[in-house]
Amino acid sequence: MAGHISDASTLTVQWVRSTASGNQSNCVEVAPGFGLVYVRDSKNPTGPALTVAPAEFAAFIDIVRAGKSPC
Repeated sequence: MAGHISDASTLTVQWVRSTASGNQSNCVEVAPGFGLVYVRDSKNPTGPALTVAPAEFAAFIDIVRAGKSPC
């Protein structure tokens, strides 16, 4: 089940940006930690972060890689 953290900068995790993003600043960053995957907007590191279960995140990635819409 997804949730959120109000201020992503309070998390002690290692944020990772997709290599497909290049040097662009319009990126989504992810970080694994504490049995969850955190997702935030790279332009707003003190903004909110989504929290999702690793299996949910993996399913989302599989859908995107297959070229399907996750919605």
